[in-house]
Amino acid sequence: MNWQEICEDPSLQDLPFKIELNQWGKIEMSPAKNRHAFLQAKVIKYLLQHAKNGAVLPECPILTTDNVKVADVVWVSDERAEILKNESISSIAPEICVEIQSSGNTNQEMMLKKKLYLDAGAEEFWLCDEYGNIKIYNKQGLLEQSRLYPDFPMYIEI
Repeated sequence: MNWQEICEDPSLQDLPFKIELNQWGKIEMSPAKNRHAFLQAKVIKYLLQHAKNGAVLPECPILTTDNVKVADVVWVSDERAEILKNESISSIAPEICVEIQSSGNTNQEMMLKKKLYLDAGAEEFWLCDEYGNIKIYNKQGLLEQSRLYPDFPMYIEI
């Protein structure tokens, strides 16, 4: 199955799950929890309040070397948004890709997503654990703070 087929399949609409494709084109789904949604909303709110330009998007599909992954939140510059806004899958990752780690996600899964997003062109990968602790990475490794949004808090309280 490919991403366009998933987007057009009426039986896959309005599911309470995040859908991604693995490297073999098989659907992977993650159930949503309220805590996840609240943390996602806090990240979005902060970026919307502090973004000088660009766009903040929830649930952004990104083409990676392991098929389509969906970042919980992204920030994309105006320049990159011009490329992505007419695509059904982002051909290049937005500059910031954020994942909110759920209890069902392993650290190994999150580190794979970090690698996939950075390899697809993201400048930073933000990982928020289920307690609101934030870790920010770039291709060189773990950062003390975001280089794109240095005032972003390293802890989110809900």
